[in-house]
Amino acid sequence: MSQPHIVVLGAGLGGTIAAYEIASATRGKARVSVVNKGDDYWFVPSNPWVAVGWREPEALQVHLPPVMEKHGIAFTGTGARKVDPVNNRIELNDDSYIDYDYLVIATGPDLAWDEIDGFGPDRNTVSICETASAQQARARFEELCANPRPVVVGAAQGASCYGPAYEMAMILDTELKKRGIRHKVPMTFVTPEPYIGHLGLDGVGDTKGLLESEMRDRHIKWVTNAKVDSVEPGTIHITEVNEDGSEKKRHDLDFGWCMLMPPFRGIPALMGLDGLVNPRGFVLVDEHQRNPKYSNVFGLGVCIAIPPTGPTPVPVGVPKTGFMIESMVTAIAQNLKEILDGQEPTHEASWNAICLADFGDGGVAFVAKPQIPPRNTNWASEGKWVHLAKIGFEKYFLRKIRKGESEPFYEKLALHVLGIKKLTMD
Repeated sequence: MSQPHIVVLGAGLGGTIAAYEIASATRGKARVSVVNKGDDYWFVPSNPWVAVGWREPEALQVHLPPVMEKHGIAFTGTGARKVDPVNNRIELNDDSYIDYDYLVIATGPDLAWDEIDGFGPDRNTVSICETASAQQARARFEELCANPRPVVVGAAQGASCYGPAYEMAMILDTELKKRGIRHKVPMTFVTPEPYIGHLGLDGVGDTKGLLESEMRDRHIKWVTNAKVDSVEPGTIHITEVNEDGSEKKRHDLDFGWCMLMPPFRGIPALMGLDGLVNPRGFVLVDEHQRNPKYSNVFGLGVCIAIPPTGPTPVPVGVPKTGFMIESMVTAIAQNLKEILDGQEPTHEASWNAICLADFGDGGVAFVAKPQIPPRNTNWASEGKWVHLAKIGFEKYFLRKIRKGESEPFYEKLALHVLGIKKLTMD
């Protein structure tokens, strides 16, 4: 009798370590395959550094097929056209199919550039969501430095990842100062958040005070409760709203370089699958990371559905941070092990958040336990050590991916850097 087949869909931050950890937890009891769009892993957290020339893209790249093969994991970079949860199969982009007994969806989001007129790296703004786009942003940054003009950075309505936007603004400020031209480049931060430092989490510790102070010190203006209406070459059109959602003020901001985090939605291969995803295409999961309708399907990372922390005048999504994703991976791996042993799944992810926001010459770190308030731990701090910790994070995580290791990073960070002794939920 053939072994059960576990397929991991997606090989980003969550999917790659999920494949390693699931293969380790189920060794001898199941075969594991990975379906990804492309053959390479990219360390996306370092993309802001690529955008200003502090990293070359190749430094963030891991070619996955030989690593997966070494660990007995089948791999295809063909990509998925459509998931068929009724028949337990995935249609691939080359018209072939792959069948599964268990599916772990870890695709990350689809970037909804088309939801805003003129928005996106193929139109009038730049992006750091993918390393190739960050490299394009770098070319535009060099043009900016040769011909200094205003900069607009931030996030659009519906985004659910705000840390990189704050990082990008501060890193730009740091690099422009190094080049001696910061005084020629006015900067505005635009965000749907109701206040600076909300982060989609209703703040963590004093992130509001820390980030507002940082922006004042760096002479970065901001617009909150902002809805992006459209973008044309060199100008972004924004509506700032009141707490009740009514129009407060319209802004037409000129720019020579503009980067906003886009709205997120589920990937096309998942769209419209009733019971598997919500109307935005995000995967529905229970406390065991398992889909309520299709019990052999699990989801983790940015692709899963999490309700917002509360109503906001402009849509603000909830981020899925690295520690949260790692804990989802571990829960799924252990639950699959239990299922293969004929038991019911018992493991739940620890939905806590640890974030290192690098500012190039310092940074802010925060811990939210749990991620959604009210919390048992609500802590934020700043200092130059955050920049050094982010560099360490990059080196550690890339080493883990290259070696096929599944050892969690964030527990180490909490214990050895932040001095927090317990992150698991009581």
